[in-house]
Amino acid sequence: MSKSTQRIVQIIAVSALAFGLAACNKAADEGQTAGQKLDSAIANTEKAADNAAANASAAATNAADAAKDAAKEAGNAMVSAADSASITAAVNAGLIKDSELSAIKINVDTKDGVVTLTGEAPSQAAKDRAGDIAKAVQGVSSVANNLTVKAG
Repeated sequence: MSKSTQRIVQIIAVSALAFGLAACNKAADEGQTAGQKLDSAIANTEKAADNAAANASAAATNAADAAKDAAKEAGNAMVSAADSASITAAVNAGLIKDSELSAIKINVDTKDGVVTLTGEAPSQAAKDRAGDIAKAVQGVSSVANNLTVKAG
């Protein structure tokens, strides 16, 4: 149990004890002896402490579940970023193999399987080939071919 959870349990237990002792002054308790009032206060305090422990346990479980979910989401984001980086590298490698495209700078960006190509292509045919090279890479869901064809 973390320190903050222990502190919460302690505060709740002390509060329960105070409420339990305050219960000694109820009109219904007027006929009880001091010992009976003390026994009743102790029973109420134990019950409140048990409830506090159960609530703290549930809170700790919820916090652990939230942390697990956050870690899972972070892991998925890392996998997605790694996938995007590997797709980008594969597209760049394919572009380098093309003699007409390797001499120019084509910017390749990938996010969630979508490849975006920007820069200049020496011809419409080279632009089309760049798009085809990107589409052929495993993991690519679509290509935004924003290459412009060099004028003249």
